[in-house]
Amino acid sequence: MKDEPNITPKIDNLLLSIRSIIIDARKNLAKNINNELLITYWKIGQLIVDVESSSSFDQKSSRQLILSLSNQLSKELGSGFSRANLFNMRKFFIEYQNVQTLSGQISWSHYCELLILEDKQKRAFYEKEAENSNWSVRELKRQIDSSLYERLLLSTGKTNKDVVNDFARKGQEIAKPEDIVKDPYVFEFLGIPENKPILERDLERKLIRHIEDFLLELGKGFMFVGSQYRVTINNTHNYVDMVFYNKILKSYILIELKTRKLKASDAGQLNSYLNFFKTEINDVNDNPPIGIIICAEKDEIGAEYILSGYENNVFASRFTYVLPNKEELIKELEMALKDK
Repeated sequence: MKDEPNITPKIDNLLLSIRSIIIDARKNLAKNINNELLITYWKIGQLIVDVESSSSFDQKSSRQLILSLSNQLSKELGSGFSRANLFNMRKFFIEYQNVQTLSGQISWSHYCELLILEDKQKRAFYEKEAENSNWSVRELKRQIDSSLYERLLLSTGKTNKDVVNDFARKGQEIAKPEDIVKDPYVFEFLGIPENKPILERDLERKLIRHIEDFLLELGKGFMFVGSQYRVTINNTHNYVDMVFYNKILKSYILIELKTRKLKASDAGQLNSYLNFFKTEINDVNDNPPIGIIICAEKDEIGAEYILSGYENNVFASRFTYVLPNKEELIKELEMALKDK
């Protein structure tokens, strides 16, 4: 009597294939629904603007038109047609005159957040980043609130109109170590009062507990490796506060946390850790490791002397527990652009 064939592997393979088909179908369905919704809202905005233009409506008449539309459409078609949403549809058409430029990778809720931004280049940057990084609406809002656009531009050290235009067209490109550095880093998600003293080990523990938020703040391509990573040199144990790996740069990122002002000894200590990683930890395909000292305070002139002269990439940035003042950052950015 022949042995019964073992069908378990076939069932397992079949299940994997069916799951893959269903998951892909659901993704395509969601994408198609999202595209149709965006086009629908764009067309509604176009109709509203066409009526306003042909009737020479002033601002008061336009508001009355949208209020009446909202009341009628909500009665007949249900939710989704609030006055605020119709105003957004109108602005959606005005700001995106070519429907082909709409990104099907982000949702209507993403666009509602983007439409709040009046600066077209800033809006284009966040739109591109939301698409490239697959941000949720919450993550997009957080990045806008933390002034990511201004912080990145001011951290480049070469802010000019070409850089601004590149940001608007491509989003943040990571090609070299300094591209991942921000100044300041914003840790508002920790909920720590601005002037409350905190020990470095407590700051580290809080960041680990909020690792998803910290990874979002660090930026693209970061993976958490571990904390208090042991570095043994000449039988002496030292510990790196936090170690990450960046998939884009193919580099380990060593972060030292200092809840005080940057000191010269900080850079020397971190540089020794980078040498250890370069020699003992890096694989053949890894690029040289990168070190970032995240400190409470630093002055630019002092930091320049402290950080220069090393063969390794050593950077220092401040951190803050509160969202940056947007108006001040915008003014700082405008001044930087005027000086170029």
